[in-house]
Amino acid sequence: MCWDISLHSDVEIIKKNFPQLTDLRKDKEMDMYYFENVQAITFPPYPIIYREKETGDLALTEMEWGILPTYIKDPKEQADRRRNQVNIRSERILGDHKSAWYRLRNQRCLIPVSGTYEHRAIKGWKKKVPYYIAEKGREIFYVPGLYQLHETVDGDGVIETVGSFGMLTRTANPAMANIHNHGPNKHRMPLYLTPGLEKEWISDIQESDMPAIFEFQYPEEQMIFYPVYTLRGYPERPDGLHRYDPFQWEGLPPLGTDDPNAVQASLF
Repeated sequence: MCWDISLHSDVEIIKKNFPQLTDLRKDKEMDMYYFENVQAITFPPYPIIYREKETGDLALTEMEWGILPTYIKDPKEQADRRRNQVNIRSERILGDHKSAWYRLRNQRCLIPVSGTYEHRAIKGWKKKVPYYIAEKGREIFYVPGLYQLHETVDGDGVIETVGSFGMLTRTANPAMANIHNHGPNKHRMPLYLTPGLEKEWISDIQESDMPAIFEFQYPEEQMIFYPVYTLRGYPERPDGLHRYDPFQWEGLPPLGTDDPNAVQASLF
């Protein structure tokens, strides 16, 4: 599923989108995020917006990607389970009242991104083709998520509160289904929202208001999506451009046709 994220934005843009935001980041001097590719399954610290329970104020802070399963004590088993919790199926949040997601339903956050990445499988190709996906006309947008807080104790006995979060996903729209076309979680996409729904998600909404947000399908005609060169530690691009810049793959069939031979045969 969506494990790769791009964020290249001035922090002031985030603060402009949310004027009442309180900056609770450890490094408040950082005024620019320039992440070409953040891999969520490595549980990196990442900026999110959430509402503080005590004050009700919106705050910008950094939490670790991937909801930490605190009920698991074995480190390896905990990490394995956590990789499956970097994404959260929105359909399951209210569907099971015994689930962890239902327990966290009111601990909502927004994840600022410039774009997300997904991989497309092509018949006969050894490697999948990565795509960059974003919303048209928005330099930065916000994907909804859930977060949790827990306490840890370091070697000196100091108690620290640590946060972790996951990104909400839904059934893919037609374009995203053609891109994310392989694997156990194929035909899924992040829950892209409009600016109004983003703000609604982070507001003091009721449980009865949530299904309309979960069911919103972002129109593919309002999205940007194109193939890029490579992700996840592969060699740098031969043209020296950024990871998120378009790349022309030779022989890449159009979306909806994943067999290059079928395209070739149709030409004759």
